[in-house]
Amino acid sequence: MRDLTHCVNNPPVSSEGFASLSVPTHRASTIVFPDAKSYLERKYRGPDGFTYGLHGTPTTRALEARLTALEGGVRTALLPSGQAAIAVTLLTLLNAGDTVLIPDSAYPPVKGFAANYLAPRGIHHRVYDQNIGAGIADLIDDTVKLVWVESPGSTTMEVQDIPAIAAAAHAHGALVGCDNTWATPLNFKPLKHGVDFSIEAITKYISGHSDLLMGSISVNTVEHHRRLKDTMRMLGIGVSPDDCFLVLRGLETMGVRVRHMAQHALAFAQALVNSPAAERVLHPALPSCPGHALWQRDFTGATGVFSVVLRRGYEAGVADALSQMNVFQIGASWGGTHSLIVPMEIARDRALSTWDEATTILRISVGLEDPDDLREDLEALFRNIERAHHATA
Repeated sequence: MRDLTHCVNNPPVSSEGFASLSVPTHRASTIVFPDAKSYLERKYRGPDGFTYGLHGTPTTRALEARLTALEGGVRTALLPSGQAAIAVTLLTLLNAGDTVLIPDSAYPPVKGFAANYLAPRGIHHRVYDQNIGAGIADLIDDTVKLVWVESPGSTTMEVQDIPAIAAAAHAHGALVGCDNTWATPLNFKPLKHGVDFSIEAITKYISGHSDLLMGSISVNTVEHHRRLKDTMRMLGIGVSPDDCFLVLRGLETMGVRVRHMAQHALAFAQALVNSPAAERVLHPALPSCPGHALWQRDFTGATGVFSVVLRRGYEAGVADALSQMNVFQIGASWGGTHSLIVPMEIARDRALSTWDEATTILRISVGLEDPDDLREDLEALFRNIERAHHATA
């Protein structure tokens, strides 16, 4: 070979004797074949074979396998975000004339996707009371092909009776998809409770460092996985092996991160119950939180996100008080090492639940900073909210 060819081609290098604890990052668009026959027969390699970088490399397969083991499933598909995982699930399972049932407490973009993208294409959705439990059977007609659950509910933390909902759905021939991002597979395993599609926003606790976007769908049958992968191929959806490497690294500390965050989040939630500015504190581990008994029955633990509903009249000073915080930062998402807090007004996102338009909810995500610094920051926040309220009363 001449020099320019040597510049392009890799000479054989032995890896004998090299064993690393780290998963290698395999980057590729093109995957080469040993001969023309292998290339022509590439479609027979199946979902676990390698045909093109978009559809997976050994690095993405390693992450899929680790998530599958955590979820207690058969296969996992990786997508560019949690919302992408939700959208692909709905697109895979629903056709024109079909209906999906969505809880009122679901992540608002789920209902937005159903109303703004699916509905114009003849796919219907209906919103149901997240506390309906087995009563959802009364809502399932022949058009319902999918029942969506999210437990705890987005921001308002209602815990759904997932086993009862799944049993009712399956009795009527419908499948069940679950957004399990709050709990993570460490605290709840949807596939073990009757769910068919378990979705995680890996962006949050699983990656854990607020530096990447990814989602996953874990399933309990090879056929469900095949259908998902077919949709992903048609849409040209894949994930970066570099991001997969970061997720694999983050996964190794998820257990200690989540345990630490959950411990201190619950302590903060319990303390804030007594704040004059707090109408309610929404944390599934609190007996006063909707669905607490279901959380005790089905979950093995909590995580670091909870919400505080402010009393009416206390919202006036919230913006200034939040701006004065020293440790908590204001930003979307949660589950990373940095503590976050955001004001939420959810009334416009709810079709059935009764929420006053003026109600302000503070969603709090506890990170890994010193717990005393976080406690002092929260105490100062609520003192400032109370002070502003008294000044304007």
